[in-house]
Amino acid sequence: MFKRVLIANRGEIAVRIIRACYELGVETVAVYSEADRNALHVRRAHLAYPIGPAPSRDSYLRIDRIIDAAIKSGAEAIHPGYGFLSEKAQFARACAEAGITFIGPSPDAIEAMGDKINARKTARDAGVPTVPGSALGLSDSEIEAEAERIGFPILIKAASGGGGKGMRAVNDVEELRRGLPSARREALTAFGDDTVYLERMITPARHIEIQVLGDDFGNVIHLGERECSIQRRHQKLIEESPSPLVDDEMRARMGEMAVRAARAANYNNAGTIEFIVDKHRNFYFLEMNTRLQVEHPVTELVYGIDIVKEQLRIASGRRLRYKQEDIKPNGAAIECRIAAEDPYNNFLPSIGRISTLTEPTGPGVRVESGIFAGFEMSLYYDPMMAKLIVWGETRADAIMRMKRALREYRIVGIKTNIPFHMRVLENTPFLGGQYDTSFIEENNENLSARREAFIEPAVAAAVLQHHQRRQKAIVMPASDGPGGGNTWRHAGRRSGMR
Repeated sequence: MFKRVLIANRGEIAVRIIRACYELGVETVAVYSEADRNALHVRRAHLAYPIGPAPSRDSYLRIDRIIDAAIKSGAEAIHPGYGFLSEKAQFARACAEAGITFIGPSPDAIEAMGDKINARKTARDAGVPTVPGSALGLSDSEIEAEAERIGFPILIKAASGGGGKGMRAVNDVEELRRGLPSARREALTAFGDDTVYLERMITPARHIEIQVLGDDFGNVIHLGERECSIQRRHQKLIEESPSPLVDDEMRARMGEMAVRAARAANYNNAGTIEFIVDKHRNFYFLEMNTRLQVEHPVTELVYGIDIVKEQLRIASGRRLRYKQEDIKPNGAAIECRIAAEDPYNNFLPSIGRISTLTEPTGPGVRVESGIFAGFEMSLYYDPMMAKLIVWGETRADAIMRMKRALREYRIVGIKTNIPFHMRVLENTPFLGGQYDTSFIEENNENLSARREAFIEPAVAAAVLQHHQRRQKAIVMPASDGPGGGNTWRHAGRRSGMR
């Protein structure tokens, strides 16, 4: 196992990786921008190195500065987390050239599956069903011709990234002409590449993905599915495992197709095969994420496997410890992405200082967070600041546990999407597992409506302070013997208590 690992990321995922390393006895190195000087991942790591100004292009996307920090710190390996440089083959190659292990797939595998057109061809050649689409590198006029061939509605998609960046849904040629320029600009800003392609839009659709693990010896397994259909503008908000749509037979078929696709790409380390599922439960290969996913904890809770630790073990040259027959699901898990966004104002980002933070605890509750009381939220990075994950023996148990945990979650000083999550979990179609990727658009008015049950941050802060003052002032009558007495003392201050 490595002695020291650098995490080329920030926020909750950097903290998550640091914790896994600590449990394996591995020292960690953090990197940070000027805006993140006091961030939690910097505090948790053994060493920390500055890599530039706040904008990502000047810090977390600077391969040269990250490699330099790894060399100076003596790190033997780099974990990219997700986002930033995690799916850049040139970063994996730069690590290799510097004699540093990249904790992820090989550069060839990243290129093979990162190029979405090539990934579809690889999957199709392996016998995996794929969604009809266009080639890359087409001019706008050629894209129009392809759109007519494929048939509307269609998705414009960025070739070099995911997360909904550069994606547009269009229903006719006029919408296509209006959407292409903005899709290209957004793709260029997010990924440094304005190449887009077309893909037939399946509607209604479910977004279901399969987690895979592969080692350097040709062994590949899958860890079941995650349901990711609760999305807003193609950004996932709530994920669960197992999917309420998938039965054992469908899970086995999807898992087999995912393993086929990964093997065809000679894939090693952790990755995710994303499928789109139509109303007849037919599924089609969408793309492969050649990295750790935001939603990996729900799989960990259901299958009992620490995916980050497995990444580290595989990267250090070890064989997979599991065979496919060892992989059995247990219970159900749900994840809510906690973001600094105002659900009552079109989910606009909320910036400012977190004055009070109370995270939920208790059986089956897991919080992965990059924030603390006093933390300053900025506009430089993604507004997601934490993930709340729960496990239950059944899906119904997990839903009730998540509702309890959300009610315990207190973040004062900024606006968050916690009220929105509560509304989703109370929605009848969600409770019945009868939802698809259009769920939020179809229910937006109800989900974003204000409700008195959710206290405004300023009011919550006042209530909390008042409650704390009352707690300090609570006193109990103390008996001075059989006859009682009038002596008073603070609650809990008995002999021997502190």
